[in-house]
Amino acid sequence: MSRRSAISEALAAPASAPEVTPEQTDTPQGGSARSFTARRLEGFTEAARMVKRPTIRLKPAECSIWPGNARDYALLTEDRVRSLIDSIQAENGNRIPVVVRRTKNAALEYELVIGTRRHWAISWLNANHYPDIELVAIIEDLDDEAAFRLADIENREREDISDLERGANYKAAVETYYEGVQARLADRVKLSKSMLSRYIGLTEIPQSIVSAFSSPMDLQVRHGDKLLPPLRTPALREKMELAAKDIAAEQSFRQSGDEEPISGGEVVTRLIKATAASRSGRVQKATIEAKGATIGQVDRDRARGLTITINPTDLSADDILEAIRPLVEKAKILKRSGR
Repeated sequence: MSRRSAISEALAAPASAPEVTPEQTDTPQGGSARSFTARRLEGFTEAARMVKRPTIRLKPAECSIWPGNARDYALLTEDRVRSLIDSIQAENGNRIPVVVRRTKNAALEYELVIGTRRHWAISWLNANHYPDIELVAIIEDLDDEAAFRLADIENREREDISDLERGANYKAAVETYYEGVQARLADRVKLSKSMLSRYIGLTEIPQSIVSAFSSPMDLQVRHGDKLLPPLRTPALREKMELAAKDIAAEQSFRQSGDEEPISGGEVVTRLIKATAASRSGRVQKATIEAKGATIGQVDRDRARGLTITINPTDLSADDILEAIRPLVEKAKILKRSGR
């Protein structure tokens, strides 16, 4: 098989191939969903191994980062890349080449298409006592749409890329490469339209809510299914954002004390609870009138019932009870007897 045909096969998924969902990525390695993605990635990896001309070696500073990849380079940290740093240090380089392409009329000759973590890790090593380690790369001739699909193949195999990053990447790709039609992208990457919509839906979640999570990695597609409906209601969104602010402060406090962060699932539960409280805790107020004067107030709460406040008054108990009676009956909180 030639290098070019292997690359083409990696990019060309059969129409009957099953889609990969976040729920399916937890299946064992031999599962059908994982083997589908693995087959596509292995086709690309095999192409890299079969290349006749040698790979090239670059310093990370010699290539720019293609902005079309799902991974947010700015979010990479030493902790997130630690295991890769150790592996590259032990092997004195990246065993699997990154993919670059030549750029025209740009400040740097090469642009990195695949391998942002490897690029970041070697940049870190260069700055931390290992200046001689270089980035091993192969050069590919890819347009942006093909580069997007090839990067998507690799990203589906990565556990350290967030659903939010993928959602933002898919949203940008729909507009950039597929004329705003989600169905076209879904067909090209073999993802169901509903699954694609769920990923893109995550981009509707404002940063004020995302900040409640210990890491963007904790915000998953299944959480978006629960958060988005109340977020689309202005009154409930306001309540949720107030709760998110408190949760974010608690997350920061826990981090400063080396405590376990609040899990993504618990964050969602608390945010939803805040909106439920706003619905059930809506209070209606009414004044209590007797003998032409206001003598108090009734607060009606759907969750707690009636709260009656009586101001100091010279009226008799009978007069007060008579004034309260119609308000209690109107509130319809008395259980009817089974007569």
